[in-house]
Amino acid sequence: MNFPICPDAELIPLIEMKQVPAHCNVLWNSQEEALNAPRGDIRLVYAPDCGHIFNMDFDPSLMEYTQEYENSLHFSAKFQEFATGLAKGLIERHNLYNKDIVEIGAGKGDFLLMMAEMGQNRGWGFDPSYVPDEEYSAENVTFVQDFYSEKYTSYSADMITCRHVLEHIEDPDLFIQNVKKAVNGRMDTVVFFEMPNALFTIRQLGIWDIIYEHCSYFTPYSLAYLFRKQEFDVLKVDEVFGGQFVTIEAKLASGEAEQVDETAELAQLTEDARAFSANYQQKVDHWAEVMNRIKANNQKAVIWGTGSKGVTFLNVLDPDRLITYAVDINPRKQGKFVGGSGQEIVSPDKLRDYQPDVVIIMNANYEEEIGNTLKELGVDAEILLA
Repeated sequence: MNFPICPDAELIPLIEMKQVPAHCNVLWNSQEEALNAPRGDIRLVYAPDCGHIFNMDFDPSLMEYTQEYENSLHFSAKFQEFATGLAKGLIERHNLYNKDIVEIGAGKGDFLLMMAEMGQNRGWGFDPSYVPDEEYSAENVTFVQDFYSEKYTSYSADMITCRHVLEHIEDPDLFIQNVKKAVNGRMDTVVFFEMPNALFTIRQLGIWDIIYEHCSYFTPYSLAYLFRKQEFDVLKVDEVFGGQFVTIEAKLASGEAEQVDETAELAQLTEDARAFSANYQQKVDHWAEVMNRIKANNQKAVIWGTGSKGVTFLNVLDPDRLITYAVDINPRKQGKFVGGSGQEIVSPDKLRDYQPDVVIIMNANYEEEIGNTLKELGVDAEILLA
């Protein structure tokens, strides 16, 4: 593949993961289908010139985003609180009242509908996985079941939003060029992007976020670098949701691009990247020991959360299905099976009867929410944070 973001970089190898599921957010109707899910290899490298990480072995032909793709997090009260605060802040900072908003990769429409309702805005969302649903609709919001591309750049917008999409794009430079065409010279149009934060992966060892679908892993530095390279003024870069996500707000550059010296920060990140391989293996080894302890003690264990973290955890550590069930509050996932490893996805109510000895929480941000649910269900289990 082409080297994204800063193509002249001397690349530093990080880790390799062989034959992981090509899609962690595709829902499989049977265990057999899940076990036979398409697979691909991950070979992560780091570019020290801009702080970017990407998969050298990414094969875009394995990617297929259909209505079977499901990655909504909005069923969680904790995530709803985050998304509501995010939408409120964007609307207030950029005076988005009675305006036009385009969302690239709108998913099931949750965030765009929220932005439209909170600011009385009009919205257009683009996503091939969108499923029409009367509960997720509004007269002033239109959804297009298609990838956003150059043919849609004529849609006028006061804000263009794009959340958890850019990390899936093989050529981010071309993608941002198309966004720039959509802005069409309007100096007041705000562009807002959100995606997983690679700093969290490198420094906090959020290794379960490493999935095949993500060909790119953006740090705040590589994200800002990309937008400045494509002639945007970077208004704001933030690490949000407990540092797990990184966001950027930008407008077309009004003059000569601002020169930002991040030499010291990039040097430190490069040192952290060099240490990542060993740190990654230490964490995997630790969890392998935990799984062996669970097996030796003949304990019943479940994981809670079947997004990227849960799917990666199970495929790396439990291909033989010591864990039978994976819990998720998203009703669209319940009754389906985890790609690659084949665990059945169940609702929290399943735990009333199953009564696990161990509950492994895949995202610490939801620890309190999940703990309260377990109490309500009468489940007294050891809780571990992955």
